Amino acid sequence: MSKGGLGNMMKQFQQMQAKMEEIQAELEQTEVEGTSGGGMVKAVINGKLDVTSITIDPEVVDPDDVEMLQDLIVAAISQAKEKAQQLQQEKMSALTGGLNIPGLNLPF
Repeated sequence: MSKGGLGNMMKQFQQMQAKMEEIQAELEQTEVEGTSGGGMVKAVINGKLDVTSITIDPEVVDPDDVEMLQDLIVAAISQAKEKAQQLQQEKMSALTGGLNIPGLNLPF
């Protein structure tokens, strides 16, 4: 590989790295919502998969059935997490042109 080819490849790598940092910052600001129980439980997660809020409708709070409430919370978080992961994949796919590059994952 010529010196110019290596320099060009390094420049492309630096551009890709800058774009990845931009995507990470964008994902930090992006929020997705998951719901369960017909919207009675809502979980909001950012693009880094951090849970940012949980909203529980008082009607679903039954002291005699705490297990159901726990299941609804887990289901809402799981749905939001799936949406956030899909968002990450879409953003990375845009960066890599749809190529699946092994080892090139968002460092979260």
